[in-house]
Amino acid sequence: MAVGSTINWSPQVKELNVFSLPFLMPDYAAVDALTQGEVGKRLFATIDKAGAVPLAWGENGYRELTNSKKAIKSPADLKGMKIRVVGSPLFSDTFNALGANPTQMSWADAQPALASGAVDGQENPLFLFTVLKMHTVGQKFVTTWGYVADPLIFVVNKEIWASWSKADQDIVRQAAIDAGKQEIELARKGLTEADKPLLKDIAGMGVTVTNLSPAERDAFVQATRPVYAKWKATIGADLVNTAEKAIAARKK
Repeated sequence: MAVGSTINWSPQVKELNVFSLPFLMPDYAAVDALTQGEVGKRLFATIDKAGAVPLAWGENGYRELTNSKKAIKSPADLKGMKIRVVGSPLFSDTFNALGANPTQMSWADAQPALASGAVDGQENPLFLFTVLKMHTVGQKFVTTWGYVADPLIFVVNKEIWASWSKADQDIVRQAAIDAGKQEIELARKGLTEADKPLLKDIAGMGVTVTNLSPAERDAFVQATRPVYAKWKATIGADLVNTAEKAIAARKK
């Protein structure tokens, strides 16, 4: 059994890169429109074909930008900045398009690199900022830009699943659904309330929190459109079109 990140599994299941398309999902309602709709069903069918039984969706949350140098408000602010990214070519393409210098490394390597200033910044869900005390490794600036979100998937190996009784299968599936709902709640805690208490907590650590205006965010959207177009073809235009339609029709 496993709980896997769509980012970490995307090298094996290329369709999961849909969640890493830059600025596809503008809000949590958009994330839900994908995971709980036609896109989610199609992705579960793809994972099933790959040999795992998908049970439920969870969530790590939106990945926001932090750095040690300055407030990031435009792509120009990122120019030449060394940013730690996960080991996905889509993330490297996105940060290259923004003029940054993306560096792939594990989190174990990233922490000393950030602390020493060898790397300027990184991107991760904000709950990790407080858990990992990122302000202690020089991360004094946070930009909330919501460029990608990282859902999680609960799965069981197909052979193991087949060895269980129907009653046991039902129990495990329901447990995964319940755990996924709780995980989504935890990932969004402090960020969905009107006053966003998590951002206040981070600011209280002496960190400058920058919330982009729609126009400022749009500059990042435009700068990454070529990456979006390139990866749309790789992921599958039909799946991405279905995702775009689901987001356009979402209830905000």
